[in-house]
Amino acid sequence: MYNGLVLTSKYDKEAVVADKKEEIEIPLVLEKVLSYCLKDAKERMEKGEVVLPFSALAVGETLFMELHDADTVDESFASVRKLVSNATGAQAYGFCYDGFIEADDHKQYDCLIAQGGVPGDEYGHAIGWRYRVDDDGKAVFRGEPIYVGNCLNYMQGIEDFTSDEGEEAAEEEAAE
Repeated sequence: MYNGLVLTSKYDKEAVVADKKEEIEIPLVLEKVLSYCLKDAKERMEKGEVVLPFSALAVGETLFMELHDADTVDESFASVRKLVSNATGAQAYGFCYDGFIEADDHKQYDCLIAQGGVPGDEYGHAIGWRYRVDDDGKAVFRGEPIYVGNCLNYMQGIEDFTSDEGEEAAEEEAAE
């Protein structure tokens, strides 16, 4: 559960931002995927590595990782959208990248951002981990991850086959 903050990502112009007092509940499987993505990216940055945009797709007990390095930000997002929109049977996805957020004081902060969704939900969620770069060029992370806002869910049109209703629909489809 995250406390909502008035923050938006430079990459997701359609983010719906939570009220500062609102408590945000993210589906557990999605929270685990997003947290894993942030932790992985944070560890890479702390080692001095560059964090290239990557996705994590949860299918059963397996997390499939894929890089989405492209010439432009739009191409990275399009690559993730293509992968995720055809991911029937997946329970959640996350997309992680190094970006920045703008707070309600109009200041910009460097931030690792992980956004994603689950099948059938109207919107996804984005969390982030703010950091600054010290005089030696190393990333210094601040506190804990924060809730950035709602975001587009590339799994919105996918049926949730993890529920009983989804399993019944899949069985009916297979019988036809």
